[in-house]
Amino acid sequence: MARVFAEARPAAVLNLAAETHVDRSIDSPHPFIDTNIVGTFALLDVARHFVAGLRGEERAAFRFLHVSTDEVYGSLGSKGRFSEETPYAPNSPYAASKASADHLVRAYFHTYQLPVLLTNCSNNYGPRQFPEKLIPLVVLNAVDGRPLPVYGDGGNIRDWLHVDDHCAGLLLVLGKGRLGEKYNIGGGNERSNLEVVDLICDALDERCPPAANAALASRHVPSYRALKTFVPDRPGHDRRYAIDPSKVENELGWLPQESWATGLQKTIDWYSENIQWIDRARSGAYRSYYEQQYGVEAGSR
Repeated sequence: MARVFAEARPAAVLNLAAETHVDRSIDSPHPFIDTNIVGTFALLDVARHFVAGLRGEERAAFRFLHVSTDEVYGSLGSKGRFSEETPYAPNSPYAASKASADHLVRAYFHTYQLPVLLTNCSNNYGPRQFPEKLIPLVVLNAVDGRPLPVYGDGGNIRDWLHVDDHCAGLLLVLGKGRLGEKYNIGGGNERSNLEVVDLICDALDERCPPAANAALASRHVPSYRALKTFVPDRPGHDRRYAIDPSKVENELGWLPQESWATGLQKTIDWYSENIQWIDRARSGAYRSYYEQQYGVEAGSR
């Protein structure tokens, strides 16, 4: 990383790299510790030494933006939203690893005066999300006529944020955020997992009726909803997340531009129309693509 910083001489660093899938963090926490904690430490420490060698305007302009999650706050009851002042209470190895990274970022600001910014976002959705995540998983399983797994009673609630709105928020924080501050970015779209699954099924019923889908027609499946399968709940599954974005709205003027209805429909359309990309992601062939494009070893990312 020291070599990369020396060659690229970045004006800013945005740390979005992370192991993110909660289920995998339960099965195998070690990669989450390596990537989310040790990886963040490596970036912070290299950035600290890099900034020490900058002078004048370059040094004054440098920023380190760390992108985190609402899961660090734990689980909400039926009321309330997470604010920037909500105490941390992570309940999964993934959430704990991200909380640890957040604390490191804060410490590097107070100890070394590294010019950091921190954001905590709600659940992202949109095109090119890895197929292990809820929305792409449901779309792809439904189109293939496979079961749609729903944890527990499906009542766990998440606050959904379109990836384009999240990126717009990150750029605002990077350009205008106050050093050492954190900003919560949330879409204001609270939906239960069961509601999300049902909405996707209803959209697919219209877009690709089961009678026209060979994977379902031969089995006389009347609706994609019939594929729902309730499975045992995830250990320690947080019941509800909701973000209060007042700070980023009032200080920086951020507002989400994509509505839940239009954003979800665009997302479903994208996955339905980009099966080749999805097949590469599922197979791991994307690694060969990066190897060809960027000269990195397969499996090194």
